[in-house]
Amino acid sequence: MAIYVVMQPPAGDNKARDAIFVRDSFTWLGFLAAPLWLAWHRLWIEAALTFVVMAILSVTGEKLGLEGAGSLLSLLVSLYIGFEGQALRIAALRRRGWREWGVVEAGNLGDAETRHALETGEDGEEAAPMPRIVPDASLARPPQTGMALGLTHTPGRP
Repeated sequence: MAIYVVMQPPAGDNKARDAIFVRDSFTWLGFLAAPLWLAWHRLWIEAALTFVVMAILSVTGEKLGLEGAGSLLSLLVSLYIGFEGQALRIAALRRRGWREWGVVEAGNLGDAETRHALETGEDGEEAAPMPRIVPDASLARPPQTGMALGLTHTPGRP
């Protein structure tokens, strides 16, 4: 099971369909292509900073004759983005005014959206009215007084 952080939009009707689900896990694409992954999620400052740091580490490692060290430090930056990329997304959403609704545990994104919709009481469709089990009292027959047939006890008879 995965953990999804549910972020609600800053203003509006705050329906379940407007929420953003951020999976709280290691990000393989963030690890393999850190600046591109950050840019894809519109984390422009973080993407530029990551690109600059990785470039500086690579160039410094080449100039000093430590190609392995420069590559290893760039790998550490990629590992950081892999582990903390989703937290960076959540922080960026908070800066834009989004609010954290809570956490949903589910097997995949579709299940997380369904659980969130059920917990907020929104199912996306207008619910059909429930059928009446008990009839309306105004439709009932008036009580009968008088003689009745059946196996009832009649007062005064054994």
